[in-house]
Amino acid sequence: MAKGRKNGLYDGISEELSALMRTGWADTERHDLVPSEQAPYAAARRAALSARFPGERLVVPSGNLKVRSNDDTYPFRPHSAYVHMTGDQARDCALVLEPRADGGHEAYCYVLPRDGRDDDTFWIGYTAELWMGRRLSLAEAERVLGLPCRDVRELPARLADGAGVPTRIVRGVDAALEGAVTTDEERDTELEDALSELRLVKDAWEIGELRKAVDSTVRGFTDAIGDLSTAVATSERWIEGTFFRRARLEGNSVGYGSICAAGDHATIMHWTANDGPVRPGELLLFDAGVETHSLYTADVTRTLPISGTFSPVQRQVYDAVYEAQQAGFDAVKPGAPYRAFHEAAQRHLAARLVEWGFIEGPVDRAYELGLQRRFTMAGTGHMLGLDVHDCASARNEEYVDGFLAPGMVLTVEPGLYFQPDDLTVPEEWRGIGVRIEDDLLVTEDGHENLSAALPRTSAEVEEWMARVAG
Repeated sequence: MAKGRKNGLYDGISEELSALMRTGWADTERHDLVPSEQAPYAAARRAALSARFPGERLVVPSGNLKVRSNDDTYPFRPHSAYVHMTGDQARDCALVLEPRADGGHEAYCYVLPRDGRDDDTFWIGYTAELWMGRRLSLAEAERVLGLPCRDVRELPARLADGAGVPTRIVRGVDAALEGAVTTDEERDTELEDALSELRLVKDAWEIGELRKAVDSTVRGFTDAIGDLSTAVATSERWIEGTFFRRARLEGNSVGYGSICAAGDHATIMHWTANDGPVRPGELLLFDAGVETHSLYTADVTRTLPISGTFSPVQRQVYDAVYEAQQAGFDAVKPGAPYRAFHEAAQRHLAARLVEWGFIEGPVDRAYELGLQRRFTMAGTGHMLGLDVHDCASARNEEYVDGFLAPGMVLTVEPGLYFQPDDLTVPEEWRGIGVRIEDDLLVTEDGHENLSAALPRTSAEVEEWMARVAG
């Protein structure tokens, strides 16, 4: 029985109450469930993973609840590799690929089954079904996921009994499962690398989900800009809240902490406090993305003049960033080095900074020394998918030192950030931060800008503000 709260209002459970709670429940087993849309794609992903590790057991946990404070937990978000390989989002689960003699694998999904009604666990404790909601039965999970499902409570013993089988596990996700296997860090890292690399090229279903994420994000941006006058009267929090409503309405949530950075805050790369004023005459750097119900996320940024019109200096900075982004766009095509779009955008910004007298030229020297980074700060983009910084464990030779291929989805997001205390630039430039970010799909003959529905040029942004902003 689950442990009660120390200062709970009930001292215990009478035998009569226990007996009452165990009786009178209808059979709610669902027999109408069918495999999810993602099931055949997940099966193909598992086959690709299997081919990389013949003769070895592979364990990919979904993760556990994490405590926020006391007995309150964060909303559960499963490990992305588990989602990619199963399509499932349940807690306390694991995908296990058991090796076969022919070098292939049998896949099993170990899940937490429904609480039975023959004891009090189904209604006692904050993780019980009557507290947290109905789970799938093992049979239901099998139908939805399209693979055999077993009781995850049996898995630690199964793993311990099979100690002679070479095993790899994704570390840092489920301590109990990790403690039940004998592995080594280097081999486990190779598994995590492979799981990341298998997400570099998206399949057709994933691309469809990313389109949904971007389309919802476009609507969320429009919502937020339509509420801009209220944000001026309140704070950056209004923009954050308006976008969050759209994310929850059409998806699971936001894919990362929204950046609603007005004024000087636009120069802070990851400003998520969002508690500052929104003042006409300043810029709003708005970086946000909707995460779909399937957990794929968009990642889009626009920098907007709060008054509706850019000042001359703001426009000069904005146009330079736009031109750099376009140079990056032009480098996104199949067969191109991954780094090409980053280098093209950074070289353009280095040239502008030399032209303005903020760094010493010539441009090639400035770029070679990375002098532009004082004002550009970050790289120019990243892979996008289940994680906002997707495929993060992929090896360099497969990612940043690799080549673009059809089906890859990445962001292109150059920026210029002039800190409010930077004495190397004129006073009117200080506190200006501009980033423009779009989500690009690499196609057979080039690329598609999935977020093209949002305006990009300074003139288009001003027209959009005049039309939409309240």
